[in-house]
Amino acid sequence: MTTSGGGAELIPGLDDLPRVPVGEPEGEDGPGKGAGKARTGAGQDTKGATKNGVKGKGAGKRAKGARRPAEELPVARIAVDISLAHLDRPFDYLVPDELDAKAVPGCRVRVRFAGQLVDGFLLERVAESDHEGRLSFLERVTSPEPVLSPEIASLAREVAERYAGTFADVLRLAVPPRHARVEAEPVKPSEAEGAEAEAGGDSAEGAPDAERNAGGEPQPGVWSEYPAGPSFLTALAAGRAPRAVWTALPGPGWTAAIARAVAVTLDAGRGALVVVADGRDVARVDKALEAELGKGRHVALTAELGPAERYRRWLAVRRGRARAVVGTRAAMFAPVAELGLVVLWDDGDDVHAEPHAPYPHPREVLALRAHRAGAGALIGGFTRTTDATQLVEAGWAHALVADRVRIREVMPRVRYVGEDAQLARDAAARTARLPNVAFEAARGALETGPVLVQVPRRGYVPGIACGRCREPARCSACQGPLSLASSHAAPYCRWCGRIAGDWHCPECGFFQVRAVVVGAKRTAEELGRAFPGVPVRTSGREAVLDQVGPERALVVSTPGAEPPAEEGYAAALLLDGWVLLGRPDLRAGEETLRRWMNAASLVRPEGPVVVAAEGSLPAVQALVRWDPVTYAERELAERREVGFPPAARMASLTASPAAIWELLADTRLPDGAEVLGPVPVPAPPGAVEGQERERALVRVPRRAGHALARALKEAQGVRSARKATETVRVQIDPLELI
Repeated sequence: MTTSGGGAELIPGLDDLPRVPVGEPEGEDGPGKGAGKARTGAGQDTKGATKNGVKGKGAGKRAKGARRPAEELPVARIAVDISLAHLDRPFDYLVPDELDAKAVPGCRVRVRFAGQLVDGFLLERVAESDHEGRLSFLERVTSPEPVLSPEIASLAREVAERYAGTFADVLRLAVPPRHARVEAEPVKPSEAEGAEAEAGGDSAEGAPDAERNAGGEPQPGVWSEYPAGPSFLTALAAGRAPRAVWTALPGPGWTAAIARAVAVTLDAGRGALVVVADGRDVARVDKALEAELGKGRHVALTAELGPAERYRRWLAVRRGRARAVVGTRAAMFAPVAELGLVVLWDDGDDVHAEPHAPYPHPREVLALRAHRAGAGALIGGFTRTTDATQLVEAGWAHALVADRVRIREVMPRVRYVGEDAQLARDAAARTARLPNVAFEAARGALETGPVLVQVPRRGYVPGIACGRCREPARCSACQGPLSLASSHAAPYCRWCGRIAGDWHCPECGFFQVRAVVVGAKRTAEELGRAFPGVPVRTSGREAVLDQVGPERALVVSTPGAEPPAEEGYAAALLLDGWVLLGRPDLRAGEETLRRWMNAASLVRPEGPVVVAAEGSLPAVQALVRWDPVTYAERELAERREVGFPPAARMASLTASPAAIWELLADTRLPDGAEVLGPVPVPAPPGAVEGQERERALVRVPRRAGHALARALKEAQGVRSARKATETVRVQIDPLELI
C-alpha cells in the first residue's frame, strides 16, 4: 500500500490559506509552533509517537491533554476526498485511543491535510506504517457507520484505473451523501424480520410459491420462450455465473423475465442488482419484482426519491436488509452482499453515460463486478449494441435469443416509405412527411386502439431557414440557430434566447421563413387537423406520459419518452428517419435502430409499423426483418476494419490547444497509439467568450486499453503536481467522438 511521502505539498487552490503544519495537535502551544523542525504534509506525527504508533523516547513525558494512539492497530489508511491525480493514494494517520471503537474500516472521517480539514474514508487499520516520517492523528470520526465496503472500495480503485480517473471521484459516485438523521433511525421490526428471512433463505410474505420448485430446477416462466433461457436460470439456481447478452422479444414481458431471474438468484442465497435507464423503467421493474418476490425483498434507488429516502434505502442494502436492488446508473455501485447476478437493460441508451468524472459506463462497471464476484451477468434489450456483440465474440458472454419462428409470431409488420407499389399509387410517397401509406395505417388502426407517432425532435419548429434561398436562419448576436415556439411566436435563438422579430435573410434580404425540421408539438398540431375528433397527446421532455389507455388516440412522442399502452399500440409511425440517420455520429445507425425497435416493441403482434426512411438502408432492413443481431455483427466487423470502438480503445482529450499538447507531451503512450486531431469543438454553456477549445483522440489497439488509461493518469498527475491552471477532460471510450 502506498503511503504519503511527507513532503510540504499543499493542495492547489488552497495556497492562500494559512499554512498550518499538519501534525501539530490542537491544544499544544497552538498551531504552527515547531513547524520549522517538523515536516509538513499528511504524514506527520505528534510528539512522542513513532511511525508505528509505539511509545517513543519521550512518550512518558507527554503534555497534559496530549492524544495517545490506540493500543491495537493504531495506523489508519485514509482515502482523502481530493481529486488531484498526483495525490491519488491512501495516506496513513494515527488513530487516537478515544476514537478506537468508532474508527472502523469503511467509516467516514475528518483529517487534517495540507493545513485544512478534509473528508475521507477509513480503508483499513494496520499495526505499522511504511512512512518514515511522523504521522498525524485523525481529527474525528464523522460517522461510525461502515458505508464503504471492501468490495466496493476495491471495485472503485479498479474503475478509477480503467477510466484514468481518481479514487475520490469514483467514491463520490459510489457512496451517497450522509444523512445523520437517517443513520440514527431505529430498524423497523418488519425490516428486521425481512433480513432474518433473507439470511435463512425463506420466502418473504406474499411471494408466489407456485413458481418455485422445492427440489428441482426453477420454473422458467417467460424464459421458456428462449431456447437457452431455462438453462440460464438453472445455472443461476446452482450458484454458477452464467453470462448472457439477451435480445428480448417485443412486448412488455422483459420486466417479468428480469424478475424471474432475480427471484431464482435470491432463492439460491445470493443478491441481485438491476440497472435500467430511467425512473419509468425502474417503476416497471419494481412492480414486476414485487409481484414475483413479494414485499420487503428488494429496494428501488432513483434520484426522484430525494436524498434522505434514497440514503435510507441504500443503507438497507449496505446493512444487508435488502438483497435485490433496481435503480438507474448510480445503482451500479450499490453494495449488494454476496452478489450473484447483475442485470443491465438497454445498454445502448445514452442516459447510461455518466456525466461526472471519470465517466464510467454501467456496462463496464457491472462486467467488472460480475467478474470479481463470480456472479452471473445479463445484458439485455430489444436490440443489441456493438459493445455487447464484442462481449459475445470475445467469448465473455453467450447470446440469448429466441428462435425465428417465435420472433415472427410476436413482431409487428414493418413497412418503409417508398416501396414500388406505394410509388405507383402515390408519386409523393418518397418525399412526403406523412405519406399515404402512413396515413392509411393510422386511420385503420385508430378503430381498434391508440397509435404511436415517434418524432425525433422536440418543440414546435426547432429549425427554420429563409423562405426564398433556404439559407439557415441564425441569430445576429451569437450566430445560434433560430426556432419557433408556436405558430404565432416570433423566431428566437436556441443558444442565447434573443428574440429575432425583425429577422431578414443576410443573403437575399427576404423576411419570411420556412420550417427545416418539424418538432413534436407542430406534428401534434398537424395530426389534429388531419384526424379531426381524435384526441392527440404528447409525451416528451416537458411532460412524459407514464401510460395510455386502450381507447383511440394519437400519441406523439420523442424517442425514449414513448409511454406503453395498456393493451399495446394498434400501430406506430416512425417519422423523419433522415434526422436520426443523418446525425454526424459513429453510432448513428445503431442508435437509430435502437430507438425504432424500442418504439415498435410497444405495438401489438402483427400490428403495422411504418418507418419514414429509405428501404435500402441497413438499419431499415434490420427493422423490417427484426434482426438486430445481424446488424450489430455487421457494424462491429466494419468498425474493426477501420479501427473504431469497440474494436479499438479511444481516449478523448478536451481543453485548450496548449493544455492538450502539454498533456500529450507528458504522456508515455503505448506502442501502436495514434493521435487524431486536435480539432475545434463548441464551447460548453457558461464558457468564457473567446476561449478556444479543441478535442484530440488517442486510439490504441484494444489490448493496449489499460496501458493507455494508466499513461494518461500518470500524465494528469504530472500536470496536477505542477499546479496547472487548466484541467484537461479525459474520457475513455466516450459515446460521442465527433
